[in-house]
Amino acid sequence: MTVPPPDRTATDPGLSPPPGCPAHAATGPGGIARLYGPAAATDPMGLYEKLRAAHGPVAPVLLEGDVRSWLVLGYMENRDVASRATQFSRDSRLWHGWSSGEIDTTNSPLLPLIAWRPDCACADGEEHQRLRGAVTASLNQFDQRGVRRHVTRFAHQLIDEFCEDGKAELIDQFTEHLPMLVLTYLLGMPDAYGPKLVRNCRDLIKGSADAVALNASLVATLEQLVTAKRALPGNDIASVLMTHPARLSDEEVMHHLRLMLLAGYETTANLMANVLRMAVVDPRFRGSLAGGQMTLPEAVEQVLWEEPPLMVTPARWATGDTTLGGQEIKAGDMLMLGLAAGNVDKAIRPNSATRIHHNRAHLAFSTGTHECPGQDIARLIADTGIDILLTRLPDVVLAVPEEELSWRSSTWSRHLTALPVKFTARTPESRDVVAPLPAPPAPHTGTAPAVPLPLPEPQVTARAEPGVSWRARLMRFLRRR
Repeated sequence: MTVPPPDRTATDPGLSPPPGCPAHAATGPGGIARLYGPAAATDPMGLYEKLRAAHGPVAPVLLEGDVRSWLVLGYMENRDVASRATQFSRDSRLWHGWSSGEIDTTNSPLLPLIAWRPDCACADGEEHQRLRGAVTASLNQFDQRGVRRHVTRFAHQLIDEFCEDGKAELIDQFTEHLPMLVLTYLLGMPDAYGPKLVRNCRDLIKGSADAVALNASLVATLEQLVTAKRALPGNDIASVLMTHPARLSDEEVMHHLRLMLLAGYETTANLMANVLRMAVVDPRFRGSLAGGQMTLPEAVEQVLWEEPPLMVTPARWATGDTTLGGQEIKAGDMLMLGLAAGNVDKAIRPNSATRIHHNRAHLAFSTGTHECPGQDIARLIADTGIDILLTRLPDVVLAVPEEELSWRSSTWSRHLTALPVKFTARTPESRDVVAPLPAPPAPHTGTAPAVPLPLPEPQVTARAEPGVSWRARLMRFLRRR
């Protein structure tokens, strides 16, 4: 395979860590920096700046299993790669690593993220337009007011579960579950799948050792959903994908549902956690919101600049030899988009401490033809959910010293592990559950539609009763009261 040029740290004594130094573990063959492991997890932004100083806007890196790739660090270089599909393709079958034996093609944690699939994220040109059109149509069927109404009800239900306690852990009890409740509802999935899908999506993005098995479980669940929706469609994303003029196959529908779950959940849950952390930790941030100097949507955009939910996103593959950021890129080379690094590139932000309230030119949702199609729904969930929480718990504050907060990082993202808060205990608000969306008329076929078998209930966490949805538990609680 093509080997990126060696890191200057391999030959420059002033940059190369000595073999006995802990930092030495952060580099692999040829002195190339690893984008995974303890060093990268501790301070990913610091690592990006070291790479930028050593190599410029494009740096050679190693992914899990010491798989070689380029990391695009520059803002303009990120936009260039994301916008030139003829030079940098989304089709991973172009990668020379498949045939060179560089990657374990059966069990690498990279497979669920870089392997080719029949979805719009892995396509270019006319095929991308066909698939993307179906995705856009499935998302556009929901008007913002309707989605906001569902987000509002789900947010109140979650807050009602802990508001009487006077304390909460907002990651586990709020930000990890609100996006999945909304997504499973819009996709047409049973409520009981929420807890299982939260774990699957988080661990897949984290690149855990069982990522391949988790991906297989997710695929099996979505295949069952597609079978059920083929027999009895509804007013949901899965059904619209099936009936779109693009004529997606069942496999294509399943993979697009998978894509929406993984990308939509991860970005929204992380975004909410980062905004809430700023709200309970930084008094100036909270004061700007309370005083009207900054609206909540503006605060969300500021966080998207400073802490994008995905720090690195896969991937592009060079269709031919080219030059990028002073580096010689060879045909078949793999490139990762460094969204977080690009957002703080001094070429466009000389002073990264300057707040940017009204500017959406960040890379948080990527850019170009593959820019995230669901970003408006992600913003809506974050804006609405956080606004409801701060309105209902106006005196919420951090329950531990700020220095006790911790993160876990992977190649792709950085997660706040917990956000414990305290507030004045309040009485839950009694609210109706969200009524099911009406199913559209089934096309006339001359025969009665088949009735789908119910989807098997997955295992759920101890906090939930197996087979009982969160909404059903809430209604039972309210009836008792």
